[in-house]
Amino acid sequence: MNSILLEKAPPPSAAPPPSSDAQEDQQLVKRARTGEMEAYDELVRRYQERIYATIYHMTANHEDANDLAQETFIKAYQALKSLKGDSSFFTWVYRIAINKTINFLKQRKNKMHMSLNDLDFNAEHDSDLVALISEKTPRREVNLIELQEKLNAAMQKLSDIHRLVVALHDVQGMSHEEISNIMDCNTGTVRSRLFYARQQLQAYLSDYLKSPRAPLRKSLIS
Repeated sequence: MNSILLEKAPPPSAAPPPSSDAQEDQQLVKRARTGEMEAYDELVRRYQERIYATIYHMTANHEDANDLAQETFIKAYQALKSLKGDSSFFTWVYRIAINKTINFLKQRKNKMHMSLNDLDFNAEHDSDLVALISEKTPRREVNLIELQEKLNAAMQKLSDIHRLVVALHDVQGMSHEEISNIMDCNTGTVRSRLFYARQQLQAYLSDYLKSPRAPLRKSLIS
């Protein structure tokens, strides 16, 4: 089965911090360790939007995402002394956020919501699906809400780990290397998880498109 490619240009807020910012982070961490709250407030300001966005894409709930983001920075502050001097605060705090979110999902079994606009399907793999979501076709609005629901349902079927790698790579725009650092695994594992998740999403949506009972299918062949 051909895989659907979900390549997406990384948004500015999702890109890893440049080396100059990383060096500034290290200085802020040193100051925060001495009890200087202004320094830690600056670290929070730098990364709170990225942390919140990642958590929201995993929980689909603004209130939960806000609470988990706050808990993440509280835990990070409490554990700040355990961060090695040459380690990246960006990667470290992301890992804390992800671990807290995965634990939360296991307990609450919350649902994942992804927008169709977050996905850029490659036309060479599924012409019907691409025709539906392409901005250049009048068929985009035909039963788009129903397809959105199917996509959300497909995301819910993925494990937390596979859901996470899709959110980080295809929504947040992170590289395989950055994700491997955050998830504490090698890039090969990241790629395999991403491939599996895409295969599962494609299979679910392809079955829907091929179903003769689906209103979407009828509109595409009429």
